[in-house]
Amino acid sequence: MTTDAKGQGLPPYALALDMEVCDNIDGIPVISMPFSDKVQGRPGFLHGGAISGLLEMAAVAAIHQALRANGSDSGIKQVNVTIDFMRGGAPQMTYAIGEVIRLGRTMANVEARAWQDDRSKPIAIGTMHYLIRKPKVAEN
Repeated sequence: MTTDAKGQGLPPYALALDMEVCDNIDGIPVISMPFSDKVQGRPGFLHGGAISGLLEMAAVAAIHQALRANGSDSGIKQVNVTIDFMRGGAPQMTYAIGEVIRLGRTMANVEARAWQDDRSKPIAIGTMHYLIRKPKVAEN
């Protein structure tokens, strides 16, 4: 991962779409993505792939935060993703946050929401399942 201007680790894909960690809510990072030609789909609207990418980044940030809070340095592997698009994304700043619904020993379930003006009116919701990979132990 690369560190963004605010010192938060985001992968190159997120940085390519100008995403950044802009805030946190109850310790969970909020990811923002400005509207630009890079993320435009049909004229005047966000591309569904850009919205999906924003949701994925929010989910990954949330699960990493939850793992760190539990003292774990385990890796994750995405198993399943479902995105529900609620309304078209307007040409403005978009935000997303993830919520770890369940964090088990081997699996995690995360819900991510993207919104623009009003957090209670999401433009998309993603449900994601991750395999939790134990860190490899160095052999002597």
